Amino acid sequence: MTKKPHPVVTAASGLALAAIAMSTTAEPISEQAVIDAQKTWGEGIVAIAKMHADGGDYAARATEHINNLYAYGDAKVMFKPTLASEDQFRETFDEALSYFIGHEGTEDAGFAIKGWTHVRWENNGIYTNEISAMAMGNYYFTGPDGNETKVEYSFGYILIDGALKINLHHSSLPYSPE
Repeated sequence: MTKKPHPVVTAASGLALAAIAMSTTAEPISEQAVIDAQKTWGEGIVAIAKMHADGGDYAARATEHINNLYAYGDAKVMFKPTLASEDQFRETFDEALSYFIGHEGTEDAGFAIKGWTHVRWENNGIYTNEISAMAMGNYYFTGPDGNETKVEYSFGYILIDGALKINLHHSSLPYSPE
């Protein structure tokens, strides 16, 4: 007597093989897509600062920035902002928003409303595959006085509905020996 495979096992095996075949034939995320996402992120920070300076609804612009560029609500996000020491890690949308626009009674002074006029990126490296990407390097924030502030960063991205969303954001000021 020949034993026949169970139909559910057969179907599941077929789906698994199809998924493997699809994952090996999918195109990797391009480095240009990462560079474009970085540009969009920097332009968003500048737009939030301008909206704040012009007396507009900068909180709504910051909300749009986070919703469009971060994976909150879709995946776990690990966010360690540059100017955070008491609440070092921002696991939720509300914690990220507080960092960007400020919140009275906290260490958050509003990073994105400091008047930045430009963000320039220097990537040390970009790694991509079919569903995720990572980039590391320095980014430079131009203040209203024209001076640049150098910040070291690592960003991780995941592909959600065809768009790159940030799921890892770590930034820090460069080491300065005393």
